[in-house]
Amino acid sequence: MKSKTKVTVFVILLTIILIIVWILNYLSSRVPDNPAGTVGNTAGNLNNGGYFCESDGVVYFANAYDDGTLYCMNSDETDIRKLNRSEVSGLNAAGNYLYYYQRNSSSYPDFSFIIRTFGLYRCKKDGRGLYCLDKSDCGTVSLIDNTVYYTKPVDGAKTLQLFSIGTDKKNSRLVADYLMNPANASGGIIYYNGTVENHHLLSYDTATGQENIVKEYDMWNPTLQGQSIYFIDLEGDYRLCRYDMIDDSITVLTSDKVEAFNLSSRYVYYQTFDTETPALWRIGTDGSNPELVAEGTYSDISVTSQYVYFRSFAADVPMYHTPADGPVAVSAFDGASQAAFKEMSK
Repeated sequence: MKSKTKVTVFVILLTIILIIVWILNYLSSRVPDNPAGTVGNTAGNLNNGGYFCESDGVVYFANAYDDGTLYCMNSDETDIRKLNRSEVSGLNAAGNYLYYYQRNSSSYPDFSFIIRTFGLYRCKKDGRGLYCLDKSDCGTVSLIDNTVYYTKPVDGAKTLQLFSIGTDKKNSRLVADYLMNPANASGGIIYYNGTVENHHLLSYDTATGQENIVKEYDMWNPTLQGQSIYFIDLEGDYRLCRYDMIDDSITVLTSDKVEAFNLSSRYVYYQTFDTETPALWRIGTDGSNPELVAEGTYSDISVTSQYVYFRSFAADVPMYHTPADGPVAVSAFDGASQAAFKEMSK
């Protein structure tokens, strides 16, 4: 009799434990819906690697002085602190969560060759609650409403393909079996350049799956701001142009050959690839007042509400910054270096 009682108690306790585990697992995967029209980062930042992302006055970034691990700070660069050990790119933020591609994790530095830590991840904005959405290599990552769109290689495919997955890890699917860059989105519409038959400006409605031709003109990295699309002109020797979607006009902003660019509220920051005198420049969004920012070749041009960040091509550090919309004043981003040194000294 006592034996049966013990078995009954054990079964009840085991059932309770399993229910608790199920509830905790459910709560860990449940993510509240984002408002319609939510985008996780700007197209300019995502097309430059997604190393910086601003949300509600807080900037989340990959600190190059600490192996690209996840840090945050106020938009004025105060209160810089480490959030977790994920080496990140493709940063997106919305609600209480961050979404990104984790290249590796310094949590397992001695076992990284056997512990597969890279993939598409979600975590809370305080860096806790790390949750894997897809254990795959990823290219561009873009949060649109309640869905994460991301490019990844598929066995046997000649190019990256576009996939999507819900923020709660549900409804994973193949969106396009060819390269469709999801970085540039507004109102649930992805604007992208073609990569198959041409490089025309196209659109994809994430709600209906409808694809449309917006402009039959070859361009690269179309970036929407207001009613204008900024792009690298493939028909005009890689010059920087603006397409007005209202009057269907194209304006040449600079005839320089442009390798990469990003937008602040007032300026377009762009890197030229002149082999003799490459430089980082900025120009008004209307094409006025070009200004030299820094001589040399730079990459990963990232823009927040107050600063523009960049670094020398093929060099992780030093990181540089300059006020986004104020006078040009380039200096090393020492705050990130100092924060990383404090972390490593713990």
